[in-house]
Amino acid sequence: MSEGSLQTSSRAVVIGGSLAGMLAAAALAKHVDTVEVIEAHDLPAGPEPRRGVPQAAHFHILLSGGADAIDQLVPGAIAELLASGANRVPMNTNMVLYSPEGWYRRWKTDTQYLIAASRDLTDFVVRQRVLKDERVSIRTGVRVVGLLGDHHKVTGVRVEGPDGPATEIAADLVIDASGRGSRTPQWLAGLGIPQLPQDHIDSGLVYASRVYRAPVPTENWPLINVQADPRKAGDGRSGGIAPIEGGRWHVSLMGTPGGQPTREAEAFESFARRLRHPIVADLLAHAEPLTDVTVTRSTTNRRYYYERLNAWPAGFVVVGDALASFNPVYGHGMSVAALSAMALRTQLAATGLVAGLSRRAQRAVAEPVHLAWSLAVGQDIHHPTTEGQRASVADRILHRFVSRLSYTATGSYQVARAMTDVLTLQASPTSLVRPAVLAAAVRGPLRPLLNAPTFTVGERRLLKEAGISLSDG
Repeated sequence: MSEGSLQTSSRAVVIGGSLAGMLAAAALAKHVDTVEVIEAHDLPAGPEPRRGVPQAAHFHILLSGGADAIDQLVPGAIAELLASGANRVPMNTNMVLYSPEGWYRRWKTDTQYLIAASRDLTDFVVRQRVLKDERVSIRTGVRVVGLLGDHHKVTGVRVEGPDGPATEIAADLVIDASGRGSRTPQWLAGLGIPQLPQDHIDSGLVYASRVYRAPVPTENWPLINVQADPRKAGDGRSGGIAPIEGGRWHVSLMGTPGGQPTREAEAFESFARRLRHPIVADLLAHAEPLTDVTVTRSTTNRRYYYERLNAWPAGFVVVGDALASFNPVYGHGMSVAALSAMALRTQLAATGLVAGLSRRAQRAVAEPVHLAWSLAVGQDIHHPTTEGQRASVADRILHRFVSRLSYTATGSYQVARAMTDVLTLQASPTSLVRPAVLAAAVRGPLRPLLNAPTFTVGERRLLKEAGISLSDG
């Protein structure tokens, strides 16, 4: 039934069969009679690359905040991911992390985690489970070319296939999960809703990625992350290794203008050796490349503030990258999509398809976006190459405070855990100004700074057996 009316049947349309679209469909399925997903491209029958997701070539992490949300939306999906070879990585226990402030320790106790898997596998597992619900169907090879209705209410979509004229699909609720290429700003303008507030912040980061056959077992192998130090001019290079299914390493290298990676295979490992520490290059020297190098330059942070519009049509909600896309280096995209879908489900459970649902839902799905946006932009604005916004005095003060927390976290489990709770979207940034955390930051790290990567005895044995020696840095 449509918002504000009484009918015996209700229908929702989701634009886009991406992860965000499938999770939105899962959120809708128990609250409407039918959900139809409209996807412009064909979808693979297995965990394989698909058109429309160029970012899948780069390594993806699913943070515990997002993984917990997916488990509620699509029960069993995370267990299936792990059974298919994905790795559950306790973040304060099984990460070798070189922050701008130094090497983080690996603590025996942890509460937050991430799932390391290829984007292709994550998409496939979620998609297959969502489509098992008889209320959810998908139409592929069809493109949405416009919205039906007016500035008061969206009543469906206009679609176009490879053959034949455009047709119309009526719906009580339309969800735009079409990604970075969303046409919603133009569609809303066509309905008489112009002047959309938005932000566009670009650090100029370029991604280069490649998949390798790992020279060591990947199960329980740590995620490697060498971060850039935005405080240093010309030091925008970073990189990491994610242990994924199939005994593989997914490797991504990043750099800002003046230090950007290229698609040249012979330059990939030499770029890795110019990171702030050569650990990634040391490991890759003994790994077998399985793919060519893929480069992506679309790493801009872009956010549309739909929740601020005075006029918002009933029957329409925007989620995922169509609402906000983030610099992928921070790994928040999939988790934000999951948390936004949870917010949508919560609103539907509370009110159903009543008048005012869309406005409330649009505000609700913006909440996890706001947290991830603050974390991403709060770092990117400090790169000297960033366009769209520069760091203010307040931003620089906040950045120094976060840097102090990170420095303390190198030798304080209490602060490391507090920061991880926020980074995994499980806690508000205000939790970092609790008296106990502030007092710990004043004291600084309780243990001395480390001067080398933090591999365990067992991991060093595996490295030795594989003939891998690590540089001093």
